[in-house]
Amino acid sequence: MVTPKWVALASLLRPALAAPQAPTTTTNFVETSVPTLTISTSVPSPTVPLTATLPSQAPLPPVQSWCIGQIFCPGAVLQTVNIAQLYSDPKTFVDKPTSKSAQQVLADFAAFNLTTVTEGDLVNFVDNDFLGEGLELEAAVLTNFNTNPAFLSNVTDPLLNAFAQIVDGYWTQLARNTNQSAVCDDYTNGECEGTLIPLNHTFIIPGGRFREQYYWDSYWIIQGLLKSELYSTVNATLQNFMDEIDDFGFIPNGGRTYYLDRSQPPLLVNMVYDYVVVTNDTSVLQRALPLAEIELAWWASNRTIEVTSPYTNQSYMLARYSVNNTAPRPESYITDYLIANDAANGTPLTQQEAEALYGELASGAESGWDFTARFEMFPQFGDPGLRTYNIQNTIPICLNSILYRAHTLLADLYGDSNSTASAAHLQTAANIRAGILDLMWDASKLAFYDFNLTSNARNSFFSAATYYPVWVGIIPDEVLSSQSNAFGYFAAVNLVMNKYNGTVPTTFVDWTGQQWDAPNTWAPHQYIILEALNAVPPNLTTNALPTPGSGQSAYALVPSGQLNLTESQLPGQPLRGAQASQNVTATGPGSDINTLNGTVVNGGNSSLGEGWAATLGREVANRYFTSVLCSWHATGGSIPGLLPRLPNSELNLTGSVNNTGNMYEKFSMLNVDSSGSGGEYTVQAGFGWTNGVLLWVAANYGQLLVAPVCPALVPSAGSASSGAVA
Repeated sequence: MVTPKWVALASLLRPALAAPQAPTTTTNFVETSVPTLTISTSVPSPTVPLTATLPSQAPLPPVQSWCIGQIFCPGAVLQTVNIAQLYSDPKTFVDKPTSKSAQQVLADFAAFNLTTVTEGDLVNFVDNDFLGEGLELEAAVLTNFNTNPAFLSNVTDPLLNAFAQIVDGYWTQLARNTNQSAVCDDYTNGECEGTLIPLNHTFIIPGGRFREQYYWDSYWIIQGLLKSELYSTVNATLQNFMDEIDDFGFIPNGGRTYYLDRSQPPLLVNMVYDYVVVTNDTSVLQRALPLAEIELAWWASNRTIEVTSPYTNQSYMLARYSVNNTAPRPESYITDYLIANDAANGTPLTQQEAEALYGELASGAESGWDFTARFEMFPQFGDPGLRTYNIQNTIPICLNSILYRAHTLLADLYGDSNSTASAAHLQTAANIRAGILDLMWDASKLAFYDFNLTSNARNSFFSAATYYPVWVGIIPDEVLSSQSNAFGYFAAVNLVMNKYNGTVPTTFVDWTGQQWDAPNTWAPHQYIILEALNAVPPNLTTNALPTPGSGQSAYALVPSGQLNLTESQLPGQPLRGAQASQNVTATGPGSDINTLNGTVVNGGNSSLGEGWAATLGREVANRYFTSVLCSWHATGGSIPGLLPRLPNSELNLTGSVNNTGNMYEKFSMLNVDSSGSGGEYTVQAGFGWTNGVLLWVAANYGQLLVAPVCPALVPSAGSASSGAVA
């Protein structure tokens, strides 16, 4: 039972999260029809002749007790199919349900002599014994879908309003139900075997290869769904997660059985809280509160250790990502296998070394940041760097910040209805807060850094994780002491706005080839930065945005040592057009190529008396909207009467002649008209959290958004500048 105190709290918070009154929008740009899903059956495409035999294999990894079955778990079938490299994406195979019983599939495989089996034999095997990936899913109808949600009235620019309306309509294309008629529900005696975890309620998928529900993606999806007034879909998402806690005792990384060894950043309590605040539907708490307790207990039992500070000798119970896994991840089997065994990466690892590495890689996937130099002991390009992954010996800023907020919000949700539980969560939160400030905060650099158990010291590696504590309400005294320090904490954001064309990257290391390093930028971190800016007390944000001194760039405003990189070590910003092979000057005022009077390129318009935090918020919001819209337009997106489609001669440059616009999963700090790159799979389109953050930005910054200037795909002669999108 929720007390009147909680109801009062909800009424106070609701205006900050709820959408404004309905607009009078008349033009409808939304596609709301339920999509017809074409079940893909990827054709095996080996890169060697069908008559070729397979290369020799490393010994099979140990049987993984958490994994269900013998086909899609680490073992002979999975390893052999992956060694054959029949598909460009190893996730394809493990998403294919079998067309026969597990016993028959295993019998068919057992007929092979693995020393003589050919690529052609395995092509026939997968063609005959497996169905199309995604067969267990079907398109879902979103009930009560509103083509003109109230938040659109906040977006005053006609082009951006129309684009936000189009993105709002994409929910109808990403909604899924479990196709119960195609689910393999008995792993030992059933007619087939598959990996989908059947869900009882409708859910939103990220898109692309991510065809099932994912945990931390759903937090930012929900931010958009709430603005779209799709409250029943949010409730359904929460019910699915609560069902998983009932079934497994925790929320898996995603909706597949091969994710049952790991979770993802624990954002369920945040989702429940935001849903209740916006809808005032407190009935969900009857089920959510006890299940949230189970989830947090899982993190406390399986991921939390005692850490004694070398700085104060105080001890804290803090969490880390640490998956009990000694085999390649099934969805990335060949990728992990080659990191350990490919001679190109150096001497193949021993079995013991490989098993330890596989635990690190699975833990990296649990973090959501898979992968980044942030967790490498010796950052290097590609697989050699991943061999030094050390995330299990890292106490990460982001995870502990999220857990801090989970405990504080859960205490708020209890209110006076269970004062004992509320007090216990506040005490746990206080311990986490003290640990974060002691172990991770560097007052001289005005930044947070992960704590390294191997070195028993905080790292010096700067990343976007530094903004998580202030996002969740942990604001160090040094930040609160002056406007100068408060800005200094965000000075790297200002640097990006002036020095680069795109949004804020996860790190400033651009030579690893990993997708959670530069030049890539991600929607969740733009959201977190904006919310962190909003969390700074107003009395610390009234001053104008600082400007660098004569002969200096925005880099000079960053506190000494914060980035642990000299200005010349930062990623280069390429020019465009005929000069695309050259970078902008690396240092000095000439490197701030996007600086304008009171604003930055694609940063919106300044206003009289605007404080520094409002300026940065406006610029980040506009730059994010620009990245999403310009990359969508560059890949075939158009809006009748507002945004003409680019000619095929230009769309051919982006491979988009037959496309209608991509919503990418990640973007680039260097360009606003292209996706991010790198990592272990090709860039995906769809895309759940990109859409969610864009709608959240539209709702909260709509009146500050200005139609962007997208760079021309084919610059005019002698020009490297951009052309207006509108």
